[in-house]
Amino acid sequence: MLDIRTLQRIPAFAALAPPALHELAARGIERRYAARQTLFRAGQASPGMFLVVEGRVRVVRDGADRRQVVHTEGPGATLGEVPLFDGGDLPATAVALLPTRCLVFTLGAIEAAIARDPQLALLLLGQLSRRVRQLVLRLDRLSFQSVRARLADYLLSRTHTATKHVVSFEGTQTDLAEELGTVREVLVRELRYLRRHGVIRSTGRGGYQVLDAGGLRRLTSERPRPRADGTPPRHRGM
Repeated sequence: MLDIRTLQRIPAFAALAPPALHELAARGIERRYAARQTLFRAGQASPGMFLVVEGRVRVVRDGADRRQVVHTEGPGATLGEVPLFDGGDLPATAVALLPTRCLVFTLGAIEAAIARDPQLALLLLGQLSRRVRQLVLRLDRLSFQSVRARLADYLLSRTHTATKHVVSFEGTQTDLAEELGTVREVLVRELRYLRRHGVIRSTGRGGYQVLDAGGLRRLTSERPRPRADGTPPRHRGM
């Protein structure tokens, strides 16, 4: 049985009626994952809905020559619920980006908790709706922004909470390249461009200090360059 206080510390779940929380606590299990460990794989039957308590999880689709990030989630997010409701297999693979702790609930546990508090159904619907919105925004970025613009967006989004505007990447450069929808070689080239033009500077150990936030904002509107034959650019690079 889970400690009900763990659920109560998650803002969205804390508002549920105590009987619903007790159902989840009685039926749920806790799982811990090391960084790089797989939570579940595409094509498998879902073991249940995962609620991220600590850490960060990347959901991906693996192709023949590259990995495409679908979305990345942190504490309070739910994963793996789609197969519970549509009856199919898991559509993507989830990998812990950092050491991660999750609570896992079967469909029976979710149904029992919803019977105790229907608000849980609306909570889960809200989680799924948020994810659909994020996926649409990700598609827009891949289609209408260059890699340089995506990198600028990424850096800007993290300067607000960074000490002295020093941004540290989660994971490796390959991880960040996948997050931005490109490959490591292109990412390295774009970081070099930003350093050369005085927009950022390296602080070592994967950290970069933003020196010119206005310059980054101007870059966020840069669109992908068309290929020489006039066809739309591929997401692999610029």
